[in-house]
Amino acid sequence: MRYTALLFAISLSLAVASPAQDQPQLVPRVPIAQQQSNVDPSLAYSVPAGTKVPLTLTQGITSKTAKEGDPVYAQTAFPITQNNRIVIPAGAYVQGVVRRVVRPGRVKGRAEMQISFTSMIFPNGYTVLLPATVEGVPGSQNVDTKGSEGTIQGQGSKGKDAATIAKTAGAGAGIGAISGSGKGAGIGAAAGSALGIATVLLTRGPEIQLDPGSSVEMILERELNLEGGKLRQQ
Repeated sequence: MRYTALLFAISLSLAVASPAQDQPQLVPRVPIAQQQSNVDPSLAYSVPAGTKVPLTLTQGITSKTAKEGDPVYAQTAFPITQNNRIVIPAGAYVQGVVRRVVRPGRVKGRAEMQISFTSMIFPNGYTVLLPATVEGVPGSQNVDTKGSEGTIQGQGSKGKDAATIAKTAGAGAGIGAISGSGKGAGIGAAAGSALGIATVLLTRGPEIQLDPGSSVEMILERELNLEGGKLRQQ
């Protein structure tokens, strides 16, 4: 009994001292605040106008419910460097505002949404005002951008409308053909087309839908000046 207890104690101590080989080894992550540890506190840094900063939305936004003045929240997705020093780290908070919203039309007209970014909060609390807009929505197949004011534009609905009319016309022709005459098929197709057109007239086009985690590319409209001392402040 004592021998068995001794073997159990030795086995337990070895298991504690030597972690299992199949356990993944965690790599320590450098805190976001330490990304700027190589910034010279005695210098000022200027991020030039036209610099593109990738963002990740932290909350969803849609043209269906968004209103002028609604806040927009995001975080930087990749660090921005200058002279081999990180001046904007990944994970900095970015706040923006919805400037304009246009719902899609029932016959024509795409959804539009204009967003501008107004401030950036660094991990240490250092806050700067931003003159920035949306440059693009990378990876999205449903929206694009137009103009120089950061306007996001939704898809058109022409192809969808044509498909709706064709589908209802085909269904009407099929019902008419059941009556046993070619004339019935023609009447059914006409009725189906009329129904399809009515459906199109009563239905709005596609809305703009940006989900949490969506990628948005921000572009600086003017030079952004940063104080090295405040970037290093912990």
